[in-house]
Amino acid sequence: MPSTVYYADMHSRSQENSKLAKVARLCDAVGLKKVIRKNELAAIKLHFGEYGNDTHLNPTLVRQVVDKVMDAGGKPFLTDTTTLYSGSRHNAVDHLQTAYLHGFAPSVVRAPVIVADGLYGENDMPVRIRGKHFREVHIATEILRAPALVVLSHFKGHEMAGFGGAIKNLAMGGASVRGKKDQHATHVQISEEICVGCGKCVRVCPQKALSLSGKKSQVDVERCIGCFECITVCPVKAVTIDWATEMTPFIERLTEYAYGVVKGRQKRICYINFLLNVTPDCDCVAWSDAPLVPDLGILASTDPVALDQACFDLVNRAPSLEAGLDAAAPDKFTARWPNTRGEVQLSYGEEIGLGSRQYKLEKI
Repeated sequence: MPSTVYYADMHSRSQENSKLAKVARLCDAVGLKKVIRKNELAAIKLHFGEYGNDTHLNPTLVRQVVDKVMDAGGKPFLTDTTTLYSGSRHNAVDHLQTAYLHGFAPSVVRAPVIVADGLYGENDMPVRIRGKHFREVHIATEILRAPALVVLSHFKGHEMAGFGGAIKNLAMGGASVRGKKDQHATHVQISEEICVGCGKCVRVCPQKALSLSGKKSQVDVERCIGCFECITVCPVKAVTIDWATEMTPFIERLTEYAYGVVKGRQKRICYINFLLNVTPDCDCVAWSDAPLVPDLGILASTDPVALDQACFDLVNRAPSLEAGLDAAAPDKFTARWPNTRGEVQLSYGEEIGLGSRQYKLEKI
């Protein structure tokens, strides 16, 4: 049976039909009140954006979800986890400062921010699963302990995962540091023929696994944890992985972690995806590129696979805004990032019972 995905488009000619009002109606449609129980804590999982990124979720839209949780009698808090790579969210203190600088202060959103895996990303709890890659996954403590979970995701591209929506938000965003290492589980390679010796990769490596020798970057594979930040910053794309063999297993590991976050409590979770500012990169980067497609709407479901599938389909049917991107490409994300295998999130997610790719789109 197809899962229901609720959809609100971008057209608005009145306050009653503003984005704020649409988010509130989506909360009602998806049954948020059934997820929340009186006086219980409720985690609102989102991505606050790396400092310098300005296309992350808008705090005023997040505030509408907080209000709905409070109306249902819950006690909401906003949450995310520390990052594997260096940057403005590598520990809990920096992460909180970044969240506040991006507008996620309690005075704006009416809820506190709690970093779910502690000061340095070490606080987690094991969840037993029966996956192809894992029998146990390590989920951030406060995300797992929260009785209810509302997952807010900015649907956009991703240089490694192809695209990021609810599944990736659950997986990477729900894991502790060692959980993120589990998912990446590979090391980078340097093409000496391409490398220009700029040193950008060396400066961002959190493990000091990269160094310059003879004006070329080198990688210490024993130190490399596969955070991929060096791939993101390399201006000539000299840093790579074995794309042919590593991509599908990487996406499968990611998807198994998403399953670990929700296992056994699917009825206490709902999801909202924002198809706004569909940039080619994740909000983890410290910039915001021009969007791939126009703003398409806001969608909600209790099924993360169906929700991401609906977003994926809407993006691929939309006109391209990026010059040189094939408007007729069946997968705009793979057209933008040719080595990625983003659709595996959907096919493998359905295979392991995370959700269904079949959906019914219901416009509100």
